[in-house]
Amino acid sequence: MRKYIEQANFEDTGFSYTMSLISGKHKMVILYCLMEFETVRFNEMKRYLQHITDKTLSSNLKALEQDGLICRKEYPQIPPKVEYSLSERGKSLMQVLDQLCEWGAKHRPE
Repeated sequence: MRKYIEQANFEDTGFSYTMSLISGKHKMVILYCLMEFETVRFNEMKRYLQHITDKTLSSNLKALEQDGLICRKEYPQIPPKVEYSLSERGKSLMQVLDQLCEWGAKHRPE
């Protein structure tokens, strides 16, 4: 009789959960930008990312805020001023991003 090893569903892994938070073309770049510059306004972020539409940037920022990785601070003034920064939860992810950067720098073709 064969014994079958119960395997966890991939979707139930920590890796899958982490990837669900940072997957997509722009989310990790947004997080990296906030790691480098700490507090960033919408238009500054748009200039940093260059080829991104307002709608795409806005939806990515909203998703990152809903996931608790960034904070959005709105100032009650005219014109409106909104700043984004990493939350404590987002800051805890920066060690992983740092390691990705280090690996990339080490293994990048000359």
